Amino acid sequence: MITFLLCLGALITAYFTYGKYLERLAEADNSRPTPCTRMADGIDYIRLPRWRVFLIQLLNIAGTGPIFGAILGACFGPVAFLWITLGGIFFGAMHDYLSGMMIVRGDGRSLPEIVGDYLGNGTRAFMRVFTVAMMVLVGAVFLLSPAQLLAQMVQGISQEIWVYIILAYYLLATMLPIDKIIGRFYPVFGVALIIMAVGLLVVILSGAYPVPELTSLHNYQPDPYSIPIIPTLFITIACGAISGFHATQSPLMARCVGSEKECRSVFYGSMISESVIALIWAAVAMAFFHGPEGLNTALAEHGNNAAWAVDAITSSTMGRIGAVLAVLGVVAAPITSGDTAFRSARLILADIFRYDQRPIMRRFVLCIPLFAIGYGITLIDFAVVWRYFAWSNQTLAAIVLWAIYIWLKRRGKTVWPALIPAVVMTYVVTCFMFISPQFFGLPSHAMAYAAAALATVTLTALVVRIPCPTQNSPKA
Repeated sequence: MITFLLCLGALITAYFTYGKYLERLAEADNSRPTPCTRMADGIDYIRLPRWRVFLIQLLNIAGTGPIFGAILGACFGPVAFLWITLGGIFFGAMHDYLSGMMIVRGDGRSLPEIVGDYLGNGTRAFMRVFTVAMMVLVGAVFLLSPAQLLAQMVQGISQEIWVYIILAYYLLATMLPIDKIIGRFYPVFGVALIIMAVGLLVVILSGAYPVPELTSLHNYQPDPYSIPIIPTLFITIACGAISGFHATQSPLMARCVGSEKECRSVFYGSMISESVIALIWAAVAMAFFHGPEGLNTALAEHGNNAAWAVDAITSSTMGRIGAVLAVLGVVAAPITSGDTAFRSARLILADIFRYDQRPIMRRFVLCIPLFAIGYGITLIDFAVVWRYFAWSNQTLAAIVLWAIYIWLKRRGKTVWPALIPAVVMTYVVTCFMFISPQFFGLPSHAMAYAAAALATVTLTALVVRIPCPTQNSPKA
């Protein structure tokens, strides 16, 4: 319990300390007009209240990540607390806030365009393809997983029918102005996500289920050699620590935030909130199943199905209310992240082709092929889709961190807040490529770690050599 409470306190304190430091580093200024003021179009650029923007951003970035990822990450043991806390404060929240500020200063343009401004046109072209592909992949993942769950919960309606129903909803949410569905209903689901986490926090604090302490970096996985902490833990727990997907969602709210001073609560605050949710789920997962060993055993008996663990935990600890909130968490959350993923893909394509999105038929033209591809991906084995999504997610985070590094360097600011996380995440994603059989799968871990180190040093040297003339303009 002591480890858990220290980590929880650190996350909350960071919002008021490190978050304020980053706000000063970014020189947030309320006198500077935000995109929704300068570029209002009644579709995507619409000013919304800060509380609403915060809840929408939280729900957009959450999905099932801080729940499923935290439960699966808890299988490594209490070391998961360390990654969620340090990752959330110094990696994820910094990544979300500074990339969010870059996007606000860049007229709310989509992520590939912003990253291309700092890492060059070659990276811009790569990011356009990579990010659109990832958004469709995310949409497919968050289309299939809730459809599977709903088919189990509602007898008589097949998974295929649920896929069509969710697709129809996605089409509406992606095409309609952001204040029609997303702006009205997502804050409600965001509140439900928070209430579920608070309820579980009360369960933890009651002492009914002892939370394991962090006494070592021991890996509690049944086969620790095949699933090493480095890099697998850093890939498994993404949304609770750092996730590149978040930066793809930030343009949606960067186009709705009313002032630059609101960005700390919207971007840094939402990520800290997600880390708190992940910390709670990791703690309750280990506590409920009597430690990481018990959690591993229970999950193995149920096909490593994190959704089953969510249902078992909430129904046992929170009763009927918990069951309802669990449905909202494991069904509504991924659906709401899925539709904003498709919306992000639409905006990226619109920015690439400078395609005016005010006429609804133009939105329809961009949406249809995206949904057709997304549906096709659902026909592929889900485990394969999820595996590549997890790696691509953290790869995107590493690229965004390097863009933040260049942004800070051009503005003559200290670069360490971005440089250290960028190097670490570059090592994580390259290490995963060399160690995982789904990529290169080198014969030994030692070879994989050495190859990753060499790749990281090479990539770091290439980026730090990029010319960075100092910029002092307000939009820099």
